[in-house]
Amino acid sequence: MSTQPIGIFDSGVGGTSIWIAIHALLPHENTLYLADSANAPYGLKSKEAIIALSKKNTEYLINKGCKIIVVACNTATTNAISVLRESYNIPFIGIEPAIKPAALQTKTQAIGILATKGTLSSDLFSKTSGTFTGSIKVIEQVGEGIVELIEEGKLFSNEMKVLLKIYLKPMIAANIDYLVLGCTHYPYLMPLLIELLPEHVKIIDSGEAVARQTKAILEKYDLLNTKTKKAKHQFFTNGNPNVMSSLLEEKYKVDSLDF
Repeated sequence: MSTQPIGIFDSGVGGTSIWIAIHALLPHENTLYLADSANAPYGLKSKEAIIALSKKNTEYLINKGCKIIVVACNTATTNAISVLRESYNIPFIGIEPAIKPAALQTKTQAIGILATKGTLSSDLFSKTSGTFTGSIKVIEQVGEGIVELIEEGKLFSNEMKVLLKIYLKPMIAANIDYLVLGCTHYPYLMPLLIELLPEHVKIIDSGEAVARQTKAILEKYDLLNTKTKKAKHQFFTNGNPNVMSSLLEEKYKVDSLDF
């Protein structure tokens, strides 16, 4: 069982930012990544639709023999992970915006959160935010249109830059010193965000924390791969494989999937 792959799914290519962090920490682990790009973005869908898609993705990964599943999608985690854990006998790792470190470390008492509508409107997000933010000013912004542009291969387009300027303007006006990225697509925006934000603003995403939690759960269930031979990585998408390929090293092949 320990040599079976780590299964990872997202509403598209964004979760590859989580895959990169997991692979860096656990280089001997085999992985299987599923991008449900045909249904992206999840953030605009109903909770019922998100749960149904998450179950579909989970069952695909289980049928492929995955030993653990990383829900590399903030919207799917915040809306569906409790149902997934109740429905399937396999460990799940979720991801949600890293509000806690931003709230604990802010000096200006103002933080920004850029996320999807599905994440910001979820019960889990509301509970986490309420627990840690207290009297801190929180500027929440739905990143409408960002995921679509990334999935269309327009990551560094002028359209993207215009959108980000609009979304960041109220955060800059509120003097935030931390920006929390609440979608796994968003770390790929880092060069643009650094360019558009004041120098003192720190940007936080959840990649490294998710990788550490994945390792901890593998250790807990005695599922770490102790084999040292070269790991096998499989990438599948029901969208445009070229978009995912552009985010990965050339040596990794992306397969199309009718899913």
